[in-house]
Amino acid sequence: MSRVGKKPVPIPSGVNVKLAGRLVTVGGPKGNLEWRVPEPIEVAVEDQQVVVRRPDDQPSNRALHGLSRALIANMVEGVSKGYEIKLEVYGTGYSVKKQGNQVWLNVGFMGRGHNKPAQFMIDIPPGLDVDVQTEAARGDSDPARFSIKGIDKQAVGQFAAEIRKIRKPEPYKGKGIRYAGEQVRRKAGKVFASGG
Repeated sequence: MSRVGKKPVPIPSGVNVKLAGRLVTVGGPKGNLEWRVPEPIEVAVEDQQVVVRRPDDQPSNRALHGLSRALIANMVEGVSKGYEIKLEVYGTGYSVKKQGNQVWLNVGFMGRGHNKPAQFMIDIPPGLDVDVQTEAARGDSDPARFSIKGIDKQAVGQFAAEIRKIRKPEPYKGKGIRYAGEQVRRKAGKVFASGG
């Protein structure tokens, strides 16, 4: 990981990096992020680049060195371009919609004695946005598609994982919530031998 740490992080035009003690603040067209640098890692801005240094080659410091550089690089990319994770909902009658600051998921869970599917209402965390594809934009056999956007890579990934966990794709028919492009390993259903 130390090889990652040695690479300076270029600062694109329109992005500002400020250092105040151990606090790194990165601002850009998409917003602002800040992060506290762990001891004993040092961060400096030199020649329109962020340089991360470690005091020695101890394994813990080498790991922190690479981690610090990666997190700062993610912050720079987040405030300049942003992050997006696309998800798809597979299943007959399954749907997703956005209402106010909530995502509403209908993913087929029904309790005994209930004649309508359960709906999950998930609050969208601050700093994130959810973009849901309209029903008119997709065909009858297409999955419901939506994307999670934000400037904090960790927050975008965490929220996407939490939503996917509500109904992970099952291996027989592939129904459930999956990342766009995710391949679900399918299992064959039980085959009953005909008596003869």
